[in-house]
Amino acid sequence: MSIKSFFAIPFAKLAKKQVLKWANNPHKTQQKVFKDLISNAQHTAFGKDHDFKNINSYADFKKRVKVTDYEGLRPYVDRIVAGEADVLWKGKPLYFAKTSGTTSGAKYIPITKESMPTHIKAARNALLFYIAEKNDASFVNGKMIFLQGSPVLEDKNGIKLGRLSGIVAHYVPQYLLKNRLPSWETNCIEDWDTKVNAIVEETIDEDMSVISGIPSWVQMYFEKLIEKTGKSISELFPNFNFFIYGGVNFEPYKNKFESIIGKKIDYIELYPASEGFIAYQDSQKTKGMLLQLDSGIFYEFIPTSEFFNENPSRIALQDVQLGVNYVIILNTTAGLWGYNIGDTVEFTSTKPYRIKVTGRIKHFISAFGEHVIGKEVEKALNDAITGTEINISEFTVAPQVNPKEGLPYHEWFIEFENEPGNLEEFAAKIDASMQAQNIYYLDLIAGKILKPLVISKVKKGGFHQYMKSIGKFGGQNKIPQLSDNRKIANVLEKYIAK
Repeated sequence: MSIKSFFAIPFAKLAKKQVLKWANNPHKTQQKVFKDLISNAQHTAFGKDHDFKNINSYADFKKRVKVTDYEGLRPYVDRIVAGEADVLWKGKPLYFAKTSGTTSGAKYIPITKESMPTHIKAARNALLFYIAEKNDASFVNGKMIFLQGSPVLEDKNGIKLGRLSGIVAHYVPQYLLKNRLPSWETNCIEDWDTKVNAIVEETIDEDMSVISGIPSWVQMYFEKLIEKTGKSISELFPNFNFFIYGGVNFEPYKNKFESIIGKKIDYIELYPASEGFIAYQDSQKTKGMLLQLDSGIFYEFIPTSEFFNENPSRIALQDVQLGVNYVIILNTTAGLWGYNIGDTVEFTSTKPYRIKVTGRIKHFISAFGEHVIGKEVEKALNDAITGTEINISEFTVAPQVNPKEGLPYHEWFIEFENEPGNLEEFAAKIDASMQAQNIYYLDLIAGKILKPLVISKVKKGGFHQYMKSIGKFGGQNKIPQLSDNRKIANVLEKYIAK
């Protein structure tokens, strides 16, 4: 045991103890965060515009601050981008995390000196909780890789601008720098194919112990390693025992991932967003991710069933219930107020508060009133592959409203690694799970409004080709797993297997 791994265990247990203090006092913790946010933002432009000095309760806040999205806050953000201080939060941000929006174009999400440390601390604590639970920190002796965007930052009126993963790359602790791969030069490569090939060359002979990234892109890295060596990942990296990921539900991809690796491993799920580090998996023994209540974020929740109503319910943490799908709303030390991040979540536990991401409020199918959401399609696919050797590389679902003949249907575009022997039987299993989960979908099938779903088999590499065609290949880009229109489907038709 190295000195580094020896001291990591007591340090991890101490960190866990500190986290549990606020996790076991959730409502008091959130109330303190709320008061601190209002107090610190009173003299900002937003605070003055919304009478923060007279806000004494959450009820007062809701009367003054409406739920919004980036477009709603854009007039304020534009002032910050132009160089103005004290707009959404005191002073100026340290960074802008640049993200691409479907309606807003480029989005500039502020990260401040108060919010930046919470990103780093939460990521660190996710690893420390794993160490504390396993009572094992041996992985810190091996090499670690984080597949991420370029750390090269631009300048925007004196504020650094880049992708969140590139910004975070500047905050790797000194004691991990020697263990970290890829090299700075390789990390700065913009072209994803070139970058992954360079990462393969740098890591192929290393003792990799921790690998992190979006599953589909890590899978691409693994496949290139296997192609070059003819060995499984567990043969190449015998000390690789856990994978860190975020941004997607991993279950539909798990079979293929473990077949590529060659053994079962542990997983740590993270919920980092440019707007704030929201949650991380705190245990291998329980479902869900620990909601970060002490990270400068005051949370609000709106039931998804009410979200598009004129006056939906808007509640704080103490009023949430298990098993209800909520739109998550953020108020942060980066100056985001009543901010709809676009994600939907469900609570898996209230002691402590743990959540799972169930989808995107804009990613649904309701072309016929069926209200299908991400959680349902993910579960249906996972139900169909459980206990089989079927492996899925990628998938997305869209409605086919105007088929050439017959009834409309939901079209599932699936790229298989190991495909089912009988595609129709596999489709029937998915459809049965969908009907069991969604009463509206069941009624539409029974009423002969829809016919059961149809699978369109995407050729191998088809989803990657699609992402290249729209200029979103690699990095933190993800395929939406369902949509209410044919925008993605119409392009994917070019990549259907013959």
